[in-house]
Amino acid sequence: MANKTSIQNMKLGLFVVLGTLLVLVASYLIGNRQNMFVQNFSVNAVFKNVNGLQVGNNVRFSGINIGTVDKIDMLNDTTIVVQMKVEKKMREHIRKNAIATIGSDGLVGSMLVNIVPGVGEAVSVEDGDRLESYSRISSQNMLNTLSVTNENAALLTSDLLRVTQSLTEGKGTLGKLLNDTKMADDLEQTIINLKYSSEKVSQTLDDLQILMKGAQSDQTITGMLLSDSISAQKLKNILINLDSSSIEINRTAQNLNQWVGEIKNGQGALQLVTQDTVLANQLMRTMQNIEEGTEKFNENMEALKHNFLTRGYFRKLEKEQKKANEN
Repeated sequence: MANKTSIQNMKLGLFVVLGTLLVLVASYLIGNRQNMFVQNFSVNAVFKNVNGLQVGNNVRFSGINIGTVDKIDMLNDTTIVVQMKVEKKMREHIRKNAIATIGSDGLVGSMLVNIVPGVGEAVSVEDGDRLESYSRISSQNMLNTLSVTNENAALLTSDLLRVTQSLTEGKGTLGKLLNDTKMADDLEQTIINLKYSSEKVSQTLDDLQILMKGAQSDQTITGMLLSDSISAQKLKNILINLDSSSIEINRTAQNLNQWVGEIKNGQGALQLVTQDTVLANQLMRTMQNIEEGTEKFNENMEALKHNFLTRGYFRKLEKEQKKANEN
């Protein structure tokens, strides 16, 4: 009876040990292969750094757990292939342009693979497809970057402090402007003058634009001269003829004055003519008329010389005459 009880106890102990082992193995398998009892398909992605990712970690798509990490293979120092088992029912939702990234489950949770939908249209993934990957910056790299940023911020703060002290002490141009009220007033007055000058220039440009519009019209003399080259040439020829006529009339008037002087003095071959009082009176009236015409012509020429359309031409003639006299 005692032997039978011992055998039963041994069987019970063996059953308990085997049951415990089976529970442990089952727990291990379920913990590392959560999708072993559902239909799965395989996808993979290549990373430069897996940041502590392990086999059995979760795979998420848009925040939903859809599978686990099945295998991690390191091909070389910069290429790590992560094999993932994903539920087959999610295959139609994952496109070939999806992006796989490695993240963490919360701030201090285990690492996992996040699959993010891509941009645009694409076909669904197939078994064994490789997804595009994106390696995020590690915490160490972020700390290094923050350290460099802090050093640069400290240097910048030091430089700003030095510049502020210089401004407060009145050093440099800006320091003088901040501390010298007279210079600030002069600068303000200069700005006012510049503003006034700018307004005047703008007004002048508006007036000039109006004049140019009038000059472009064929209704005005200026517009006609600017647009019609034939009229301009005719006006130039008229001015040349008027100048030549003025010279000839002055020369004739001088000769007549000389002859009249000889007649008054009783000299020359015209002495006999001067004895005729009727002829002498006629000649005197003729001379008066000629002098009056010459005087009016000189007045007209003087008016043309001051006219804004022709004064440029007369100035040009005067310059040419001066050059000719100098030569």
